[in-house]
Amino acid sequence: MSRKRLAWALGVTVSILFVEIVGAIWSGSLALLADAGHMATDSIGLVVALFAAHLMTRPRTDKWTWGFARLEILAAGLQAGLLIVLCGFIGWEAVGRFMNPTAVEAGPMLLVGVIGLVANVISMSILFGGRGASLNMKAAFLEVSADALGSVAVIVAALVLMWTGWPYADSLASLLIAIMIAARAVAILRQSVDILLEKTPSGLDLNEVRKRICENPAVRQVHDLHVSSIGTGLNILTAHVIVSEECVSSGQTVEVLHDLQEALKSGFDVDLNHVTLQIDSDLHASHEDLAH
Repeated sequence: MSRKRLAWALGVTVSILFVEIVGAIWSGSLALLADAGHMATDSIGLVVALFAAHLMTRPRTDKWTWGFARLEILAAGLQAGLLIVLCGFIGWEAVGRFMNPTAVEAGPMLLVGVIGLVANVISMSILFGGRGASLNMKAAFLEVSADALGSVAVIVAALVLMWTGWPYADSLASLLIAIMIAARAVAILRQSVDILLEKTPSGLDLNEVRKRICENPAVRQVHDLHVSSIGTGLNILTAHVIVSEECVSSGQTVEVLHDLQEALKSGFDVDLNHVTLQIDSDLHASHEDLAH
């Protein structure tokens, strides 16, 4: 379903891209050209997102033990990086036009802006239902949403030009589009980097996790505790748990392991849906090279 949504959104985006390029050349509008550039970047991003969504359906293997689950994070980060580069170009051009205003035809600019807005609304409606499925889909939806806001900025700038003739309306609109895109792109890039660097998922307090494990009466200590995300909805926890010698000698380690995994299943803002615990005794604790 995600692939189908992305394919439809890509078709709409590419179609309107050509319309905006023609409109930008026709009207001389930098804001329209900026929006067309954003559309071009979105098209590339949607192609990457579609390719990533396809690869993510491939099964896990002995070589790729997590499959391609993390590819969506790479795709989202690539989209964000492309957007940041685009924003730098748009900002540079906008500042140049503030210093040397260029004549812009408001009529064609307004027409193409309206067409772009309608197309973006269509793309948003296509992607809306799947926006929470993955970071990849979220990035794609946010890109199209920013496109819609960019079209609104183009329309407003065109109307200001028509009514007042203010020569800086187009440059101001393009600069606002760049700032709006950059803020969103940085947020997505930061989230992608956090996941790739295996930062503890936002909303999860590792001290609470440690406390939950140590509430079991057989547990003496927990170390080498790590929580990270492979991809959207796939959060993994690994830890070494030291239990009492009595627990080991009485053969209760399996029962303790079961109780701990049950205790970690719920009660957190983040679902820990892949929990791996190594049960150790005090005798083995001295052989651990990395404890934290």
